[in-house]
Amino acid sequence: MQGEAEVSIYRIPLLSYTPGGHLLAVAEARKYSGGDAGPKFMVIRRSVDELGDEWEAMQVIVDDGYLIFDGLNLGNVIVDDEKGIIFIMYTVCNHHDRCDVTSTKLLKSVDDGLTWSKPVNISEQIGTQAFSPGPGFGIQKKFAPYKGRLVSCGHGNFNVDGVYCLLSDDHGMTWRWGGSIKGIPYGQKKVEGDFVPDECQAVELSNGSIMLNARNQYHFKCHCRVVAWSYDGGETLPIQDVYEDNTLIEPACAAGLLLHRNVLFFSNPKSTVARVDLTLRWSYDNGTTWDGELQIWDKASGYSTMTAHPGPSQYVFILFEKGITSTTESIEFVRVSLYDEV
Repeated sequence: MQGEAEVSIYRIPLLSYTPGGHLLAVAEARKYSGGDAGPKFMVIRRSVDELGDEWEAMQVIVDDGYLIFDGLNLGNVIVDDEKGIIFIMYTVCNHHDRCDVTSTKLLKSVDDGLTWSKPVNISEQIGTQAFSPGPGFGIQKKFAPYKGRLVSCGHGNFNVDGVYCLLSDDHGMTWRWGGSIKGIPYGQKKVEGDFVPDECQAVELSNGSIMLNARNQYHFKCHCRVVAWSYDGGETLPIQDVYEDNTLIEPACAAGLLLHRNVLFFSNPKSTVARVDLTLRWSYDNGTTWDGELQIWDKASGYSTMTAHPGPSQYVFILFEKGITSTTESIEFVRVSLYDEV
């Protein structure tokens, strides 16, 4: 994806498998500028095949129009494998730029991403707290406790920053708040060195626990990632189990996390000072140690996300912001063969 008519830049890539064996790429098409606020399109592309060799034409599924000052922000793709449904959760008016009320919205596809419902505002269920899902994907729990539950984690904004999770036990019909890790000092303006876990990605491990890997916004203790755990299906994120992973250095940027074939994969710009050097790492012990790495791109690299088809697929797919001098020059799709690397 690169800039086209009526679009300034594309940002915030999301990538997911579909129940029917395709790949679904989602992005913000920012109309006037590269800023996080402002009007946008939400655009998707769907692969023709399961490997992403060929893609269908880009489709606009949400349009903010041109009068809104603080439009949509992505977002999580959530696949309900039990029902064959794909959701996209996103937010509107997250920065309160000439608007006062934040809305969390949900799109739904029941035909493998070919067509999409009108957005449903779930703020009547969860309130109007500023909440940005992901960016990345939500999960459906495959193991107890709460097998079948949908979990969508993200971060707050303003003085209620930190990590928050939304839960649904009825296949996305209703949502409620689950666990959270609030920024410190809570309810106050933050400065460098404060504890603010931010954009995040959650995965479920084979024992049913949920690992959450978050951006360390103000570099609390290190220029590295913050890790949290939930042992009750996302109901709580115990503060005693939160730690910094000093191996996973970062410049404060969204990152990808994926568990596939019992291997934990992590992608981000491997730098403490700049968004450069997108690197894929892997761990055989759920992130206790990181056993290998593969450089994906050595120059400007921004947000990244990953997916894989369920089962014994040999491929991990990465979608990331890529450029020579700027991370917003393009969004790139990469396929990594596990037989060659891990």
